[in-house]
Formats: sequence, structure tokens, C-alpha cells
Amino acid sequence: EEQKEDNNSTECSELGIMDLKFTSSRKYISISVPSKSQTMSPHIKSVDDIVVLGMNLSKFNKPTQFFICVSGVFMFYLIYGYLQELIFSVEGFKPFGWYLTLVQFGFYSIFGLIELQLIQDKRRRIPGKTYMIIAFLTVGTMGLSNTSLGYLNYPTQVIFKCCKLIPVMIGGVFIQGKRYNIADVSAALCMSLGLIWFTLADSTVAPNFNLTGVVLISLALCADAVIGNVQEKAMKLHNGSNSEMVLYSYSIGFVYILFGLTCTSGLSPAVTFCSKHPVQTYGYAFLFSLTGYFGISFVLALIKIFGALLAVTVTTGRKAMTIVLSFLFFAKPFTFQYVWSGLLVVLGIFLNVYSKNMDKIKLPSLHGLWKKSVEERKTRTLSQTV
Repeated sequence: EEQKEDNNSTECSELGIMDLKFTSSRKYISISVPSKSQTMSPHIKSVDDIVVLGMNLSKFNKPTQFFICVSGVFMFYLIYGYLQELIFSVEGFKPFGWYLTLVQFGFYSIFGLIELQLIQDKRRRIPGKTYMIIAFLTVGTMGLSNTSLGYLNYPTQVIFKCCKLIPVMIGGVFIQGKRYNIADVSAALCMSLGLIWFTLADSTVAPNFNLTGVVLISLALCADAVIGNVQEKAMKLHNGSNSEMVLYSYSIGFVYILFGLTCTSGLSPAVTFCSKHPVQTYGYAFLFSLTGYFGISFVLALIKIFGALLAVTVTTGRKAMTIVLSFLFFAKPFTFQYVWSGLLVVLGIFLNVYSKNMDKIKLPSLHGLWKKSVEERKTRTLSQTV
């Protein structure tokens, strides 16, 4: 019996030691959490580093970052739009919009690879499955948009593209669970309605509506509304760089388009046509792709810093500037419809800026204005009585 008691005590002590070890191990696991420098990969340490075309924007404050990004978007995309219309003005090129997109994606992939070699961290941070989705949406956005120009004139295309502010906000709600205030909604409505009204006058000069083109640009609009939110979510979640995003999304998209053109026998006629007009096709396409690549780099920086809604607001404002410049450089009929719609766009821009700085900009409420007006009337009445 004494031996049994000794054995029991030994077992109890062993169990106690095991329990102590287990408890201590649990405490050890819960307490000894590795430091951030150990658990986070090197690229997460510099989460605030945002590099665009070799320029580190994280060194500047927010207003300077916004100014640099907006300047880059406006400068490069104004040239981009001009070259896009110039390429489709080449006689016989309109059926080859998908081939232009293939060439454009090829150049983007090369540019992205070159830029990626210039940065220190060359690892892919965003998962491949996410890039496959982004590439599919990018193909839909740019390919369908380019192809629609074979059926629609440029102003008509702008009418549809300027409406993507609202789908982007809807995508932000469903994809990222965002909630927008009344100022953001009003800004989107004002800018979209203003640009539609602005471009309608230009489209009436040479309207060329085609059902096929309308379907194509509508599908491009839907893809464009989704892609901004997907890119924003992926870049913020995984801290992906702009050059990485461009390289992988466009290179995968290049494979998608090449496979599609090969299956539909659309590759050979396009190559034959472009070989007969190399300067007007490949030469313009190179400049078109170069300015587009620089522009998309600034757009991605805008998305990463300020979000998809503000980025789309800037690109929509750029469309308005394109139309304004066309009136400055080219003779066109003028009506006051342009003035009123332009003011509507300006109102939309102001509302968007106000929604981002509501804590700094205090606008008087309607109740406050009414109360102030009533008090002024009472004061006047009393002064007159006296």
C-alpha cells in the first residue's frame, strides 16, 4: 500500500509537472510573440513607401502627393487620348481594336519588368489568383474600350466612360464594404451628369451610335467599376507595388488576349495590316502605350494613397479637361450648354474635396442660414421701428 501511495504520488507529481509544463508552455506561446521585424516580411516594414517611376512619394506630404499624382494623370492621359484617336483614324484599322490591346499589354509588361528591376524588393507580394482576376478585368476594361471605338465616335465613348463614378461607389460598397456620405454621392452624380451633358453637345456634331459599340463600352464600364476596388483592396492588403501590379496583371492579360485572338483567327489579319503601316500602328502604339503606362502608374498611386473613388474622380475630371482643350485647339461650335455642364462638373469636384476634408471645411447648414436670415429680418424691423 505504501508502494501504491508512492506510485500515486509519483504519478501525481509527474502529472503536476506535465500540467505545469503545459501551462507554462501555453504562457510561453502567448507571451513570446515575435517582434514585428521578425514576423513581417521586409516589404511590409516600408508600408508607407510609394514609388512611382523611381520617385518616392512617401517623402512628401499628402497635398504634394495629390498634386504630383494629378499632374501625372492629366499630362500623360491627355497625350494618351490624342494618340488613341489618332491610331483609330488610320483607314482600315477600326476592326483591330483587340490587336491594339494585345500590343499595348505587351509594351506594358516590358515597361513593368524594367521598372521592377530598378527597385530593391522584386518579390511578388499579391497572390497569383488575385492577379488572374485583375488581369481578366483589365482585359475587359481596355480591350472592350479600344474595340468600341471601331463602332462609336470618341465623344460618344466618353459619354459612357464618364458614368463609371457611380459603379465604382457601388463596387466599393459590395466589394470592400465601404459606406459613402451624401457629399460623395452628390459629387458622383454631379460629375457624371455634367460630363454627359458636356459631351452630348460634341456628340451631336457627328453622332454615330451603334448597338454593338454601346454593348462593348457598357461591359467595359462594368469591368472598370470593379477593377479599381479590387486593385485598391489587393494593394492595401498585400502592400503590392505599382510596378508589380502592372507587370503581372498585364502580362497575364497578354496571354488571355493572345489565346483569344488565336482561337478566333483574328491575329493573322491584324499582323498583316500593321506590317503594311508600321509607323502609324506600331510607332503610335509604342507612344500610346508609354504614355498610358506612365499614366496608369500615377492612377495606381492615387488608388493606393487616396482610394478608388478619388482616383476615378480625378480621371473623370481629366476627361473634362480633354474636351476643354479640344475647344481651345480645334474650331468647334459653342453653346452655353458647355458652360452649365462645366459648372456642374466643378460642383462635383468641390463636393468630393469637401467630403475628404469635412473636418477642416465647415459649411453653414440650411437651418443655420435660415436662422441667420430670420435674425437679420428682426434686426431690420426693430431698427425701422426705432
